[in-house]
Amino acid sequence: MLPWLALATVLAGGIPARAQTLQLSSPDIAPGGPIAAPQVYDGHGCGGGNLSPALAWRGVPAGTRSLAVTIFDPDARAGHGWWHWGVFDLPPDLAGLPEGAGNPRRGLLPRGAEQARNDFGENAYDGPCPPAGPPHHYIITLYALDVARLAATPAIPAGRVAKTLATRTLARATLTGLYGR
Repeated sequence: MLPWLALATVLAGGIPARAQTLQLSSPDIAPGGPIAAPQVYDGHGCGGGNLSPALAWRGVPAGTRSLAVTIFDPDARAGHGWWHWGVFDLPPDLAGLPEGAGNPRRGLLPRGAEQARNDFGENAYDGPCPPAGPPHHYIITLYALDVARLAATPAIPAGRVAKTLATRTLARATLTGLYGR
């Protein structure tokens, strides 16, 4: 920027805005940290609370018309992966989700939000429960989308919803937790 234009901008009260970066965090899962019992699946030999983690985000870009969240384990099924959660049509001004929002009986998702069918066959969050062995990676992804409503229904598997999300994404942020038994 030309020096005189920069000075004029400052004197006029406008400082050039810095681009915000979409950021995702959780009080329940530190980046690269272990996933605790409350978020672990309750069944198939796992005895967790099966509560979706609390999530918080900031830096949603201008022009975002809705948000979505997925949780994917790329280490499952011989590297083909496993979808644990997919929630979409979240309002763009939402700043996070409380713990347990993925349980439809709790009613914690905002009105109009939809949950895709996960690989357990549920329209809900179902937590980690890998077979015995090394820890698996659970990638939580927040998507800022350019559409108010995704062209998807709850009957669609989360993996297919994720492919649609990829075509409508303005920005995304990830957080990865680990769990093994």
